[in-house]
Amino acid sequence: MKERSQIRFALQNARYYLAIPVFMILLLSHYTRALRWRLLIESLGYKPGRANTFFAVMIGYLVNQAVIRLGEVLKCTILARYEKVPAEKLVGTIILERLVDALTLLTIFAITIIIQPGLYQKFVDTVINDPNKSDSEKISGTVLLLIMVGIAALAIALWMIIKKKNFRDLLTLFKLIVFRVWEGVSAIRHLKRKTLFIFYTILLWGLYLLAGYIGFFALRETSDYGIKEAFTVLSAGSIGMTITPGGIGGYAFFLEKTMMIYGLNRGVASAFGWLLWLSNTAVIVVGGLLSFAALPWYNKKKLQQSAL
Repeated sequence: MKERSQIRFALQNARYYLAIPVFMILLLSHYTRALRWRLLIESLGYKPGRANTFFAVMIGYLVNQAVIRLGEVLKCTILARYEKVPAEKLVGTIILERLVDALTLLTIFAITIIIQPGLYQKFVDTVINDPNKSDSEKISGTVLLLIMVGIAALAIALWMIIKKKNFRDLLTLFKLIVFRVWEGVSAIRHLKRKTLFIFYTILLWGLYLLAGYIGFFALRETSDYGIKEAFTVLSAGSIGMTITPGGIGGYAFFLEKTMMIYGLNRGVASAFGWLLWLSNTAVIVVGGLLSFAALPWYNKKKLQQSAL
């Protein structure tokens, strides 16, 4: 009951006008992603239009709200249809994009921890430990890390036993994974405009960070948070977006736990998480639906103009 009243109070006093700049920033981030994807396609010898590439990206995001990763397949199909680019070739660019984003996200995780040295232990204390327990009964971050490493080692050992593999096979598999990752990243060197690709990547994630930072000012209780906390929100929100279709439930849950690390009560933390998720979803739903409508109209108009 107390949490519901906290959520209600936070939402009643929210600065909803800030949804406008957040909406525009997120829309710009999606357009930036489309421009970055276009650079990868250009490296294959094709040059799709910016509008069609953007429409495909937005429609892909919209479909991902229902089924994770189905949107990636659909946006390749859409661009293949309207820009005459082989869909099978586009799949390779999607894989490379995801690899670059994964490495970028790892970098963001590292920055988040570096600029907030005690964050990991705070996370363990807030999410894992029971506040009613004494310090001697609580699990430390180091112990939790060792437990996770132990579980991973046990899983690998079981895999080796079931598959009848030895350490040489394991080393070969590890080398293959590293090689594939390096092969994917090194493919960027074949781009004609590598610097622009890197710029788009930094701009893309910088816009995500800025959207979260502005989101702090939507609630009076979160308006004192700054760029350090925005890095944490970006890290947690990115995880939440990947574990459920469109981040439904997962995004708000991770942000709720994240903001509680900074001393925010559960009700307000939950309200903040849902507000940011709704902002992200509104951009995707509105942009995706408009792209669905605009895509055939735009291409029909373009075809008519080329026929003149």
